[in-house]
Amino acid sequence: MFYSSDPSTVCSFPRVSIIGAGRVGSTLAQRIAEKNLADVVLLDIVPGMPQGLALDLMESRGIELHNRRIIGTNDYVDTAGSEIVVITAGLPRKPGMTRDDLLLINAKIVVEAAKNAIAHSPNAIFIVVTNPLDVMTYLVGQATGLARPNQQGFVARHRVMGMAGVLDSARFETFIALELGVLPADVKAMVLGSHGDLMVPLPRYANVNGVPITELLDAATIERLVQRTRNGGAEIVELMQTGGAFFAPASAVSVMVESILLNQSRLLPVATYLQGEYGLDDIVIGVPCRLSCGGIESVLELNLTDEEKSALRVSAQSVRLNIDRAQEILAAAKI
Repeated sequence: MFYSSDPSTVCSFPRVSIIGAGRVGSTLAQRIAEKNLADVVLLDIVPGMPQGLALDLMESRGIELHNRRIIGTNDYVDTAGSEIVVITAGLPRKPGMTRDDLLLINAKIVVEAAKNAIAHSPNAIFIVVTNPLDVMTYLVGQATGLARPNQQGFVARHRVMGMAGVLDSARFETFIALELGVLPADVKAMVLGSHGDLMVPLPRYANVNGVPITELLDAATIERLVQRTRNGGAEIVELMQTGGAFFAPASAVSVMVESILLNQSRLLPVATYLQGEYGLDDIVIGVPCRLSCGGIESVLELNLTDEEKSALRVSAQSVRLNIDRAQEILAAAKI
């Protein structure tokens, strides 16, 4: 809260709560604050860590010329009234580990975080970052009750989404820009499907200032860049050895938060609950969506080729298997 000179007038800024103060969470807090988008609550189970990070970020406000408040806490009470809750909590990947290897541990962490967060912010929009992302996003919808399938469909599915598509598309754009030696901002690309090895980059929709990359690169080069995009996260894990990517993931979430808080209605690829779109039902997978102040405003159904449709179905089948596994695990653990 910010109190004006008139004590009878109270002005409140939007509040974004980030569950998990690791590298992604803390970098995201910095991005949001320095863009002057919202006050930030940074929550973690480790005593003192989120408080220390918040204080460090607060001490940079005068240098970075913003006035957003950053709160570090171990208590979900401090997240109350959040417009957006971002869940980054969970174990990161280690070398040789796939996103699916994280399923058991992270499912428990994410479900608990979602239940605690919605108890204090019942009107919040949820953005999930924890891997395996598509499965975790599905579980958040279930745990919060916002996207449970019923006779009316997914009543509040627009309030639950996953980050991956923005990140994967940014990686594809980066590799195209590096290959062509052009400005990254001039490259636009789209990646659909799961956030994993079966993601579906769409070269037909990739261009440099409107020029399709199919006119700039040969088929073999495009396929090499597609495969590098699919392996983008693992490549960084193998290089770093002690953790995974966090700068680009934080930037990807920041774009989503900005589009929602500023009601920009941007068309972005995000993981969302599908209810018949693309011939898929009761599943979370990455597709183009318009993000506005209410969350997911609409889902855009692209005119895919038969090959692209098949790849998207294969990607969805993999997600479905992991969703079923996760639900079995949680049921056995009575969570």
